[in-house]
Amino acid sequence: MRSSLIILSTAVFAAVLFVAVRSSRAASTFPPLITVPHVDLIRYMGVWHEIARIDHSFQKGCIKSSATYTMLPDGEVEVINRCVNGKDGRLREAKGRAWSVDPENNARLKVSFFWPLRGDYWIIDLGEEYEYAVVGSPNRKYLWVLARQPVMDDIVYKGILERLTTQGFPVEQLVR
Repeated sequence: MRSSLIILSTAVFAAVLFVAVRSSRAASTFPPLITVPHVDLIRYMGVWHEIARIDHSFQKGCIKSSATYTMLPDGEVEVINRCVNGKDGRLREAKGRAWSVDPENNARLKVSFFWPLRGDYWIIDLGEEYEYAVVGSPNRKYLWVLARQPVMDDIVYKGILERLTTQGFPVEQLVR
């Protein structure tokens, strides 16, 4: 058990370091990433199921991924990411915190799983009823399509892909 926690902690650290380094690089080759005009963080709280992602080392082998967001008294958000390891069926979990860096609209957040490292978490598409959300980074290296349910209607998904293409995301890299 202890060795599993050490391995998980090391993996989370490596993933966050990777995200921080990649996110800190200038995204000057891309047009500015457009976020949604406003996010009601209270409505955003709860469980989100991963529908698709651009795969990265910190999620290799993950299936049935989900994220649970909980508003904390200080206005920050507790983040708990979970997935099942597709090889051995074990639950993997990483805990972190997020906070809005643009309180006017709350669509641009920073997330940290290991202080002082943090990455961009920008909400770039959001269903009217908060039934789905699309989160990406300005450098277009990170992208998640999330939904309140573990499955998404194909028509909704195709519309999201069209909008992502216009924002410069490599949708061909998405793992559904």
